[in-house]
Amino acid sequence: MSQRTHLKLFTLIFGLLPIFFSTILFAAPHTVLETVRSAAKDHVAQIIQKPAKGQLNITASPLDSRLRLSQCSALLESSIPGKQSLSGNITVLVRCSPEGWQVYVPVKVQLLLPRVVAAKPLARGTLLTASHLSVMLVESRFQRGIVFEHPSEIIGSTVKRTVNMGEAVQGGDICLVCRNDTVMIKASGGGLNIVTKGTALTDGSLGEQVRVQNSQSKRIIDGIITGVGEVTVNF
Repeated sequence: MSQRTHLKLFTLIFGLLPIFFSTILFAAPHTVLETVRSAAKDHVAQIIQKPAKGQLNITASPLDSRLRLSQCSALLESSIPGKQSLSGNITVLVRCSPEGWQVYVPVKVQLLLPRVVAAKPLARGTLLTASHLSVMLVESRFQRGIVFEHPSEIIGSTVKRTVNMGEAVQGGDICLVCRNDTVMIKASGGGLNIVTKGTALTDGSLGEQVRVQNSQSKRIIDGIITGVGEVTVNF
């Protein structure tokens, strides 16, 4: 091999060395960043219990690749600073005490639960049937008030407020007992169970209190809605 060939080979090798070491220098922090993201995600997963029904999605956001974090010589410490709601967007603090660095990691939590939703647009006054309803996974943080898992819980109720297709049907959107409806009054107490009919004087949804008038005695009483067209009174 000639001297000129040796010189070219020498130049080529030393020319590639900066690129090689540069690759190592920039690849190492990337590995550390992924470890930090995993630590943040795992910390949230340990705190939030996965539902028996439904789905729990936890995603740690990518970190700025310009961060220069040295490999931690101990286990990373993770915590959730301040008073944060454990739904939606959470900030997790990941710290390496031996190396003296810490990073705030944004983590998105999405808890999806099975809920009764409108299978089609529901106008006010609609009497709900099975064809109006379906069950879908709905993000829990967008649910307010009373919600339902099974269509059978609300079939036969009346829509009070317009519900768009795909939206969860909530207690305030319907009345299981509506004003002037004929309802079944179930009264129990002292070992006795009495069933009679009455007229609802107010609207209400599941678990709410309404006033009803006994059709026989004309007495006005308060009861709790326990089903569609059903009011329970304890005495």
